[in-house]
Amino acid sequence: MPQRSASYFHLHLVSDSTGETLTMVARAAAAQYATISPIEHLYPLIRTSRQLERVLADIEESPGIVLYTLLETDIATVLEKKCKELGLPCMSVLGPVLGLFHSYLGTTGSARPRVGAQHMLNAEYFKRIDALNYTMLHDDGQHPDHLEEADVVLVGISRTSKTPTSIYLANRGVKTGNIPLVPGVPLPPQLETLRHPLVVGLYASPERIVAIRQNRLLGLKAHRDDDQYIDRQAVAEEVTFSRKLYAKHNWPTIDVTRRSIEETAAAVMALLADRRRTPAA
Repeated sequence: MPQRSASYFHLHLVSDSTGETLTMVARAAAAQYATISPIEHLYPLIRTSRQLERVLADIEESPGIVLYTLLETDIATVLEKKCKELGLPCMSVLGPVLGLFHSYLGTTGSARPRVGAQHMLNAEYFKRIDALNYTMLHDDGQHPDHLEEADVVLVGISRTSKTPTSIYLANRGVKTGNIPLVPGVPLPPQLETLRHPLVVGLYASPERIVAIRQNRLLGLKAHRDDDQYIDRQAVAEEVTFSRKLYAKHNWPTIDVTRRSIEETAAAVMALLADRRRTPAA
C-alpha cells in the first residue's frame, strides 16, 4: 500500500456484535500514530448481506483501513473481496487469534460461530452489574457503613481520579468504594477498621493537582481567587497529609501523576491479585 501524507485517515470497523472488542484494538493501534488521526466508521450488528451492502457503499465512498470481527464466513468473504477490488487493506481482528487457538487446542470450538459470546448473560456479567451498582452507591464517601462489603476502597484528595478509576474497576467486576480526603473534614471511622477490602491511597504531584483543579474551575466557569483549592502551598500540604495517612495505616499507594485511568486501575488490580495470592497472617 502507498504511504499517505494526510493528517487523517478513514478507519472502518465492521462487527457482527457490539464492536467493543474491535474498537479497543483499533484505537490501541491508532494511538501509536500521534500525528495522524483516524475518522472512525463503526458498523455494529452486521449479520446479513443486506446490512453489509450499506457498509460496502460507505467504504467505497471513504476509502481507508478496514478491520472486522465477522464470524459468518460468507459475509466476511464478500467484505474482503470488495476491499481487494478497491485496493484497500482489510483484516480480521479475531481471525489470527482463533487460528492460534485452533492450532493449539486442535479444535475449532463451537460447531456454529457464537456471535457476541463474550456478552452472554452469565455469572460474570451479573457480577459486573452488581459491582457497578455498589460502586455508584458508594462514590465520594457515601454509605461508609457498608464499605466492608467492597473489594477495594480508594482514598485520595480531590482530583486524584478516584471516581473514574472506581467505575473502571467496577466494569471489571471489582466492587469499589472511594473516600475523599477533604481538609478539615474527619475521615469516616469505618475506614480505619476495614478488614476485607484492599484500601489503596492515590496521590499526585501538587503541580498536577493544581493544574487539574484549575481546569475544572474553568470548565465550571467558576473563579475564586482566595480559594485554597488551587493554592500551590495548600495543595502541597494536602498531598503531604494524604501520604502520611497512607503510611500510618500501611496502605499501598499509587502515584497517579502521569497515569491514565486504565493504568491506575491495572495497578490496583495487580495489588488486589497479590493480596489474594498471599495467605492472611
